[in-house]
Amino acid sequence: MKTISSVVENYIKSKPFLLNGLTLGIVNLTSLARIIQHDLENEMDKEVKQGAIVMALKRLSEELDFRINHKIEKTLKGMGEITVRSSLVNYNFPINQRVLNRQADFLSEISSLKDVFYTSSRGVNETNIILSESISDILERHFEDEKWLVKTDKLASITVKLPKDNVGTPGLFYFVFQRLAWDGININEVISTNFEITIVVSEEHIDSAFKVIKDLKKV
Repeated sequence: MKTISSVVENYIKSKPFLLNGLTLGIVNLTSLARIIQHDLENEMDKEVKQGAIVMALKRLSEELDFRINHKIEKTLKGMGEITVRSSLVNYNFPINQRVLNRQADFLSEISSLKDVFYTSSRGVNETNIILSESISDILERHFEDEKWLVKTDKLASITVKLPKDNVGTPGLFYFVFQRLAWDGININEVISTNFEITIVVSEEHIDSAFKVIKDLKKV
């Protein structure tokens, strides 16, 4: 049997921005109840009073605040060291066997170099290579016969060590990216492993991005 509470919860969970607004307490519940009343009545196939929707939203927002934010806050407080790197370049190539072979040769040449940054992410049709500007000439020598799709320089990265329970924390990355977006910080690239995330931004935004990431521990 459908109840107002269950129908409201299912409706809100299907709307990520409403869900986030409720957990932050920035949504006018009466206005929201009026807006969604018609949809809920169609779902329940009967008249639903606006006051009942408001009460269901209030209970839901209190439960979500604990269920979602408490777990995210606990995970964020467990973040480890933060490493910042500057003077990075991002190359984007279409995937083909030549690119993969040349990438292997490039890695072999730089394997003994210290204090350089290199990472690669591969999609279905293209691959990104992000590296220290100091070794970009080596990469371009290996890829001189390949045409990159995009080359972006003057980048910087923030790498954060994550606690082991981050994998089981829904909404963690959304929460992080949301805070960066609120500060007008555009993300150029994201590289993640199970217990580490690297966020690449323009050098002009690195100070602001570092402050946002550092302050997440205080949420």
